[in-house]
Formats: sequence, structure tokens, C-alpha cells
Amino acid sequence: MSNRAGSFLWKFRQCSTLVLTSRTARLYPVGFCRPKSVYSNWNPRNLLNNFDNRMQSYIRYLFQDALISKSGDYHFQTKSISTQAVLPVYKLLSPRGLSFDSKQSPVSDNGLKKINFHHEASNDYVLTKETKSTPVNYRKLSQECNSLSDVLDTFSEAPTFPSSNYFSAMWTIAKRMSDDQRRFEKQLMFKHPAFTQLCEHMMREAKILHCDHLLFSLHAVVKLGIPQNTLLVQTLLRVVQERINECDEKCLSVLSTVLEAMEPCKNVDVLRAGLRIVIFIVFDDRIIVDQQIWKIEHVFTLQALMKCIGKDAPIALKKKLEMKALRELDRFSLLNSQRMFGVLATMNHRSVTLLNECSKMVIGNIHGCPFKILINILQSCKDLQYRNLDLFKGIADYVATTFDIWKFKQVLFLLILFENLGFRHSGLMDLFMKKVVDEPGFLNMKSTVSILHVYSSLNHLHECQPQKFLEVMASALTGYLHHISSENLLNAVYSFCLMNHFPLAPINQLLQKDIINELLISGDIERNIHKLHILTTCLKLDDVPYREAMDLQLPLPPSTPSHPNAKVTEALSSLLGEGYFSENVQLPYNYHIDFEFKMDTNRSQVLPLSDVDVVTSATDIQRVAVLCVPRSNYCLDSNHTRGFLAMKMRHLKVMGFHVILVNNWKMEKLEMKDAVAYLKSEIYSIEDPPATDINFQSTC
Repeated sequence: MSNRAGSFLWKFRQCSTLVLTSRTARLYPVGFCRPKSVYSNWNPRNLLNNFDNRMQSYIRYLFQDALISKSGDYHFQTKSISTQAVLPVYKLLSPRGLSFDSKQSPVSDNGLKKINFHHEASNDYVLTKETKSTPVNYRKLSQECNSLSDVLDTFSEAPTFPSSNYFSAMWTIAKRMSDDQRRFEKQLMFKHPAFTQLCEHMMREAKILHCDHLLFSLHAVVKLGIPQNTLLVQTLLRVVQERINECDEKCLSVLSTVLEAMEPCKNVDVLRAGLRIVIFIVFDDRIIVDQQIWKIEHVFTLQALMKCIGKDAPIALKKKLEMKALRELDRFSLLNSQRMFGVLATMNHRSVTLLNECSKMVIGNIHGCPFKILINILQSCKDLQYRNLDLFKGIADYVATTFDIWKFKQVLFLLILFENLGFRHSGLMDLFMKKVVDEPGFLNMKSTVSILHVYSSLNHLHECQPQKFLEVMASALTGYLHHISSENLLNAVYSFCLMNHFPLAPINQLLQKDIINELLISGDIERNIHKLHILTTCLKLDDVPYREAMDLQLPLPPSTPSHPNAKVTEALSSLLGEGYFSENVQLPYNYHIDFEFKMDTNRSQVLPLSDVDVVTSATDIQRVAVLCVPRSNYCLDSNHTRGFLAMKMRHLKVMGFHVILVNNWKMEKLEMKDAVAYLKSEIYSIEDPPATDINFQSTC
């Protein structure tokens, strides 16, 4: 009986270490932590000062129903304020269970991975007997240790409070490593015998840590890649929920950063909602806005709060935060400027002035900028629909200048983002094309399809070796035909069509009936139909070395409504007169043109539509097609047409048309007399559009 009683008391003590109470008093060992109630009042110098009682009660109410996961083995303890989860910790998880292989990771009934800690009698929760009272400095520790295992060795020799410093030191060391080295070191960390002991100490100390230590330990744990569904991570999240009203502006900034990097789950979702609620409570009143938002002292904190409010915040609040950020521009560091792109994208708030100023800072300090930051900036520009030619050119120039230090996939990822932005940097694209031609071994199936898309969309081939590049890409694609998906094959062949190149093997495989049928019933069916029609058109119109009969029974593509430019219509009527041009003309092969009229072969006279039949020979007539095109049909801030428009112009030329491009955005800026003069100069000009805008097959 005494053994049973002893076992029960031991288990009770282990469970009680993680009972997340709300108002119970705590006894703090001397020298370990400042005495503070879990729901102590806010520091009056904090950002979120002068909170009334309604906020604290609201926050407690917000978290009262937040559980770590599904109710299964959990027991609940009802308090006067909220329902708290009593976590089963007496069996927590073996270190090998925390590897990246989920098959080796045991999972408890409640869905959380467990860490198995073997307790001895001396492992009772008495911190004074287990740890030294003098805390270790994580900065000093990160300087003295060269690996994550060194930190764990130091911990196993003489554990000190707080354990959060060991996690912070390991993350500081991990940041200095390469990706491959960091991955290897993490595997060693999970297998280290002291790792489970450190996790145990961290969970024990979570309730009594200073709030900043708690948040920094959560940050380090997440960044080190400890799986999110482990009891360690979920316990830290739960304790943060309990102590959120202890957070000052620095802690809120760290919490915002941590939550951004985490996958959605119940505890994460509750904390995200809690941060938003805190912000909305603070800024719910106009007077409070004016009093509080201007008192934020740190730019990093301001950016964290801007990210907290999210996309659904009132526009007035977003404007206030934008004004505050503009006032703080003189205090922006390089890191602040780099982060501002992602902050505004998270808010879905496009502040051109703020983005322009941050772009100048980024351009001026572009050398040494990490790859991840470049990707974040470009992705944010895409999300915000922000186009800054100087910024894009600065990034591309930097990558081109330092081309040899970048990995193949890194440059490709940048080119994909540039294509999304419509930006074409000839120098960088030429270097990358040369890399592909010289070292085709880098190409895999995914990169092959992506490269074809980028170069065909931006209508770019190197002047001196386009055919060699196309042959290398066709050869790479042919090598993956045995396991490429139907949709990827269609995308690759479509890209070749835009570039006026037709490799036999991929096209023959694509035209098989089973693949065509699959494309017509799965994926984006409308887009698949459109691309298949383009393929059949190219096989009929372009100079293809084989001309098998194309008897594909394809559904008609959806008709796109056409709205010709009203100013162009008025200008043509004024210039040519009624009865001299047609509007909204539908051509064979599903092509549509905005205006058509006919001229003599010298293009000196426009013929009335009624007199065209009098001309006995079609060779005496020059058909003219006028296309009103938007800015998106050109590469950014240039007259270089993108892939589809270039192919359409090529096909119209084969069909006997002379093509005139009218830029919609430029016409809107012109007065009517200037618009008429512009069209007159284009119609009676004897210069054809540049060959590079029409035909990919330009050679040296």
C-alpha cells in the first residue's frame, strides 16, 4: 500500500507541475524569478497601457475554451474564471520520437507526440536541487559552443535556470550554419540523451519564467524545428495564453513573429485571435488611437502590431499605422525597411510612399542581402501589386553580378517571381540560359517546366543561341516523358508553342487520346482547352516540320467579351470616316481583333469596305489589324511584348495582316486631336513592328 501511495503522490506531483491555473498563488524559489501574479497589471510604460478591467476580463474569457487538442485523455479542473486543461505529463516522449520521420514518432491518444522522461526519485519538482541559481548567459554560451550538441553537453554537466537560455543559445548557433549542416545538427540534437531532460526542465519552468524568457524560448523551440504537435510546444503555447496580459510591447512583437511561423492549430489560432482582440480593444476608441498609437517607441514593435491586425482591420486603423510608420522613417534600420514589405502584405495595405522609401533603403544596401529576404520582398510586391522598376532592377543586377555564388534553384525562384511581376532582366536571363546550356544536368522535371514558362511568358531568348537552348530544354523534357503529368506536359508544350518550337516526342505523347481525355475532365478544364486550341493553331499556321491532320474534337473555348477602346473608335471615325473599318472582328483559329480595315499594298490609301470587292486580286490588298492592348501584355516599363501577344502577332502576319498595336493606357492620356495624329502616323507608317516582338527565332 505504501508503494501505491508513493507512486500516486509522485505522479500527482508530476501532473501538478503543468496544471495551468489562473489565480492560484505561486511560491517562487529565491533568486529564480520575480514574484508576479499570472494576471498582473500591465506595466504603465508598455505600449498597451491604461487598460481597464474590461480588457483583462475579456482576454480571460477569450482563452477559457482554448484546449491544446481534442478532448481524449484530458481531465478538466473547473475554476471560477475558466476551464483549464490538466496535461498528462507523466509520460512524455522518447528523444528519437522527435525525429523528422513521423513514422518513428509515437503519438498519444490525444494526437500529441510525447517525450518519454524517465524520472528518478531525485527528479521531483524542486528546482533548487536540480539547477544552479546562477543563470547561464545564452550569448556567452553560443560563443563558447560550436554545435547544438555542445550546448546539450554543457546543460547535462550542470543545469542552470532558466532552461530557455539553452534553447536560445542553440538557435543562435543554428543560425550561423548552412542548411545542410543545420539539418544534420538537428538530427543529432533530437538523439542527444540530454535533450529530453532539457525539454522536461523547460516545461517545468514555463509557469515561473519571466515573460520575455518564455516567449524567446517558444521562438527558439519553433525555429529549431521541434514538431508543433509535441507536448512541449503545445504546453508553451498554453502557458502563453495564460500569461498574455504580462506581455509588454517587446513580448508581443516576439509572439507575433512566432505565430507567423507556425501552422494553424487550436492553440495557435486562439493566440492569433487574442492578439487581434488586444489590438482592437486598444484602438476601439478614436481617443485611445490618438493617445496610444503615437506612443509606440520601437519600429520593430510597430511592425509586429501592424502584422497582428491582419487584413480585416478597418481601413482607418491601417491608415493610422501607416502614418505612424511614415513618421518613423528616419529611424528605420535596413532590417526594418526589408520587413516592411511583408508587413504591408500581411495587412493587405498598399502604401506606395512607404514602399518607395523602403525600396530606396533596400537598393542602397542590396549587397549581402540574404536570399530569403529577397524572396519575401518580391513576393510581397506581387501580393500588393506594387511595381518598382528600380527595385527589381537593383535586385536583378545584384544577382547577376554575384551569379556564381547563387544556387541554380535560387536564381530560378527569383526568375519565377520576376515573371509574376512582368519584369524581364535580359542580363540575368541570358546568364541563366547559358548556365542551362552549359550544365543541363541541373534540370529536373519541375525546373524544366518552370524555365519554359518563364522564358516563353517573358518572350526572351538569347540572341546568339536560341536554338541550342530550345534543343536542350526539349531534350530534358523528353527525358521525363515517362512520368510527367498530363497537365505539366501540356504546360511545357504550350510554352514551346509560344516560342515557335515544336519538339516531336512531347507533342506526340500529348496528342494521345487518353491524355487529351484526361485534360478535358480534370484540372483547370477551361485553361486546358485554351492551350490545346493554341497547339492545334500552331501546328496549322507555323512552319512546323510535320503537318499531321489535326482532328481533335475539342470543345469551343469560352468567348471573352470584347470592349474596344472608345477613344480609338472615335479617333478612327474622325480619321477614316464611317464605312472604312470594321469593329470587333472574329477571325479563324479563335482569334479576335478590335478593328480591321484594308489598304493598298503601298499602305498609302485606306479602301472603303464597299470597294474592296471591286479589286480583282487579293494581292492588291493589305489587311490591317488594330489591337488595343493593356499594359500587362508588355514586360514592365518596356515595349517588349510578352509571349502570347508575340505569338498572336506572328499568326496574324501569317494570315496576311499588318498589325498595329495601340496602348490603352497611353491613348487615355491623349487629347482627341493627339490620338488622331498618333493613329495616322501608325496607319500610314511603312515600318513594321520590330522582329524581336514577333518572332522568337532571331539569330546572330
